[in-house]
Amino acid sequence: MKKNIWLIPLAAFVICCALNLAGCLFNETLAQTVKPALMPLLCATTLCALRQKQLAPGLGLLVAAQLFGWGGDTMLIPDGFPFFAGGIGLFLLGHVCYITLFGGRSFKGLKAWQWIAGIACGAAATAALIIIIGVNGALLAPMAVYGFTLMMLIFSTLCGALRFGGCAWWILLCGAVLFTFSDSLIAINTFKGLSHFMARFGVMSTYLLAQSLLAIGSYKLLTQESK
Repeated sequence: MKKNIWLIPLAAFVICCALNLAGCLFNETLAQTVKPALMPLLCATTLCALRQKQLAPGLGLLVAAQLFGWGGDTMLIPDGFPFFAGGIGLFLLGHVCYITLFGGRSFKGLKAWQWIAGIACGAAATAALIIIIGVNGALLAPMAVYGFTLMMLIFSTLCGALRFGGCAWWILLCGAVLFTFSDSLIAINTFKGLSHFMARFGVMSTYLLAQSLLAIGSYKLLTQESK
């Protein structure tokens, strides 16, 4: 039973995900009540699943990224710009942890042209998102930094998938892309004033799937490296 103790927080995480998504559709109070429990339960699942394994360095970064996600979730519950800014800031720190974890492996040995191509494509994609979302004024610079960070998260996992292959890297790439999609929906909802319940459901469903895929991919990556 001790070897499968991770199933307990996992079951609680799945139940809370279901309650949160149901709340997005039918009861916003339920969604907001359950939301702060989501990432701690995923983090507990990660720690329980990896606790007895001799891992390559990286578990601390994974846990930190998940906890920053929890902070971002909690900050985004109240309305108001300070909470929005604080939540986005915490998510940014989480993305930096993920990039450090993945890029520390996938960026090693990249050639100059690969760096130039990755940064140029990331900058172009960020500019396109900014235009589509309609960000301007004082928020243009911080949102551009946040968007570019998301693109570097995708770049770090794409490099791993193309250079090393393997299921773990492709799972991580899917998680990074979904995270970017979810955050883009948040920005569109914020700057274009969309608050339809299906928009909230879209944000949370893609976000939860993204965090789950990043956790699964990281688990596979770290356990493979420890063998």
